[in-house]
Amino acid sequence: MILLCCLILAVTSCVSNKKFLALQGDRDKLQKDLGDCGVDLNRYMNLLTACQQENERISSSLENAQSNMRLREEQINDLKDQISDVRTQRDAQLEQVEGLTELSQSATENIQETLSQLEKKDKYIHLLQAAKSRTDSINLALAVNLKSVLSEGLDDEDVEVKVDKTVVFINLSDRMLYNSGSAEISDRANEVLGKIATIIESRPELEVMVEGYTDSIPIQNECMQDNWDLSVKRATSVVRAMQENHNIDPNRLIAAGRGEWNTLASNDTEEGRSTNRRTRIIILPKLDQFYDLLNPNLAPD
Repeated sequence: MILLCCLILAVTSCVSNKKFLALQGDRDKLQKDLGDCGVDLNRYMNLLTACQQENERISSSLENAQSNMRLREEQINDLKDQISDVRTQRDAQLEQVEGLTELSQSATENIQETLSQLEKKDKYIHLLQAAKSRTDSINLALAVNLKSVLSEGLDDEDVEVKVDKTVVFINLSDRMLYNSGSAEISDRANEVLGKIATIIESRPELEVMVEGYTDSIPIQNECMQDNWDLSVKRATSVVRAMQENHNIDPNRLIAAGRGEWNTLASNDTEEGRSTNRRTRIIILPKLDQFYDLLNPNLAPD
C-alpha cells in the first residue's frame, strides 16, 4: 500500500510538472506573440502617422493647385478682355486708316492750295517785317528826341521815356504836373507839355493817349467822388492843355483814367505811393493805319 501510494504520487507529480511546463511554454509563446504584436502595432502606428502627414501634404498641394487654377482662370479672362480691347482698337484704327486714305487726296489738294497761298503771302509777310522794322526805328528815334528835349531842367524821377513794343510812352510824376491833391495843371507842367507837344505835332500820323493814375489813398470832395474821378480829371486836364495851350489836334487825343489800379509799386509806403501817382502819355499809331497794314488787299505790289 505504501509502495502503491508512492507510485501514485510519483505519477501525479510527473503529470503536473509536464502540464506546468506546457503551460509555461504557452505563456512564453503568448508573451512573444504579444511582443510581436506590439512591434507590429508601433509599425502600423508609424505608417498611420506617415499616411496622415502625406494626406495633409496632398490636401495642401491640392488647395495650392486649386488656388493657382483660379488665378490662371482670372489671368485667362483678363487676357481675353485685353484681346477684345485690342481687336476693338484695331478695328477703330482700320476705320481711321480707311478714312485717312479717303482724305489723303483732298488733303494733298488742300496742301497744294495752301502752299500756293503761302507763296502769295510771302511777299506780304516780308512787307510786314519791313514795316515793323521801320516802326521800331521810328519809335526809337522818337524816344531819343523826347529824351533829348525833356532832359533839360527835369529830374530823372519826374520823367521817364520808354519804348514798349509798338508804342512810345512818357511817365510823368504827379508832383511835377499837378498842384497837390487836385487835377489843376501847374506852370511847370505846361512847360513840359509844350516840349512834348512840339514832338507830337511833327508826327501827325500818330495818336496820343493820356492815362491818369493815383495811389490807393481814397479821395472825396465836392468835385471828385473817388480816385477814378481824380485819375480821369487829371488825364483830361493834360489833354485839354495840349489842345488849348499847344495846338494839338483834338482828333488825335484820347483821355483815360486808370484810378488806383495797375500799380508800379506797393501802396504801403510813401515812396511806392509817389511812384504810383503818375500820368502816362502814350504815342501810338492810329488804329485805321494799323488795320490797313494788316489788310493784304491794301498792301502795295
